[in-house]
Amino acid sequence: MKNPQSSPSRAVKKYDGITNALSASLSASDASIQALLREGGSDNTLASYRSAIQYWAAWHQWRLGHPFVLPVPVSTVLQFIADHVEHATGTGLAHDLPDDIDAALVAAKVKRRTGPFKLATVRHRLAVLSEAHETQDLPNPCRSRAVQTLLARIRSAYAKRGERPGRKDALTKEPLEQLLATCDDSLIGLRDRALLLFAWASGGRRRSEVVRATLENTRRVPEGFLYTMGYSKTNQQGKETADSYKPVVGRAATALEAWLAAAKITSGPLFRRVRRGGVIGECLSAEAVRKIVQARAAQAGLEGDYTAHSLRSGFVTEAGRQGRPLGEIMAMTNHASVASVVGYHRAGAALSSKAGYLLEDAPFTPSSDRR
Repeated sequence: MKNPQSSPSRAVKKYDGITNALSASLSASDASIQALLREGGSDNTLASYRSAIQYWAAWHQWRLGHPFVLPVPVSTVLQFIADHVEHATGTGLAHDLPDDIDAALVAAKVKRRTGPFKLATVRHRLAVLSEAHETQDLPNPCRSRAVQTLLARIRSAYAKRGERPGRKDALTKEPLEQLLATCDDSLIGLRDRALLLFAWASGGRRRSEVVRATLENTRRVPEGFLYTMGYSKTNQQGKETADSYKPVVGRAATALEAWLAAAKITSGPLFRRVRRGGVIGECLSAEAVRKIVQARAAQAGLEGDYTAHSLRSGFVTEAGRQGRPLGEIMAMTNHASVASVVGYHRAGAALSSKAGYLLEDAPFTPSSDRR
């Protein structure tokens, strides 16, 4: 349980100690890290694995007093869950991570803020730990009955509190239009308008896919542009398939042409930094794409949590609203699993269900037919 006498300030002063311990822990588990990095198929996956392992190492050293080494016992996993998930007490919700250790983890920059994790973050940390054990053929504590039973009870408890797994808000057509309205005719405005429309209209492209778009793989055609997908999260060998080609047409094509002309881009990456004085710089990073979406959402005054993934979920949700076939949408998005896309599609189609209008006298007309 938490110790109210602990002093976060004293923990912060131990920053050098925790960084040294972290280095030792990472060295001890280097084989695991290297195996995980080989498994990581994308930059984002690699970064998330590294972040999770670093957190495990730091937490383990501070909480248990010795380096993080595989295999990890079941008792350690149960303690990790108790430290990071809220449970009910007589005075409200609490978690078991001591305040001084919580502050030290933040000071070491392996944790963003003090307090419990979101349940999705805990599950991700456990998934990475599980993969580390599986990769080395070690007994996997995350698959133990005790851990699985506890997680099931936690999911049930969170559901009873009305807390559902967090999803970023979807940028469907209306909020997307609000973002586009913030883009003026400056170089940055032209670039951001082209980027938003390209990412959304070509099938809800991931940010890593946006920054890999070039004039070499995005060729002009009479209808606009045709973007050829190479390497992606679901095509890590870069094989060319029937679903590799993504149309960039209509307003998206017009916006892209305007940006390319203004920036005088004739080869290489489509979306680049705009430096002071209108100097066109290097290719944008995936992180820059996320920041552009968030900044434009803030400028538009949108309430909600919007990130680059909101373009992808928004495309699928809007397709559901407009009654587009799921197979056609998956051909655009390149989702590998029906389960991962069907939730967004059904959510978008919910208000178009005739069953919801049984009490109405007038015949129901889906919104997609009224456009």
